[in-house]
Amino acid sequence: MEKQVITGKCPSKSNSYKIVTVRGHAQLAKTPALRKYEKDFFMQCGLRGRDITGLFEIDLRVFYENNRPDLDNCLKIILDCLQQCKAIRNDRQCVKITAQKFVSKTDPRIEFTITEAMT
Repeated sequence: MEKQVITGKCPSKSNSYKIVTVRGHAQLAKTPALRKYEKDFFMQCGLRGRDITGLFEIDLRVFYENNRPDLDNCLKIILDCLQQCKAIRNDRQCVKITAQKFVSKTDPRIEFTITEAMT
């Protein structure tokens, strides 16, 4: 499939949830930054509605504003976003992730390509 580009800073999974109390019970809630990223991802994803059902591999390039963030913290966010916009049926179908980290101070983004896995 063709390369997809999603502009914007990909939030870290570890910093994207906060604990809130609902009727005396603690729950996890998405931060505003995560909700905004999910909405932006949905609007930009050219694979929206593709509904890939088979096993797949993802080749990912993450461009951060600086070298501080860990590469692995964005992987789950990206797979969840792909599932939410129905690009993929389920992220458990991912059998291989190739990820690279880059720095782009003025243009944070992710670039990815999904391919059908050879079984």
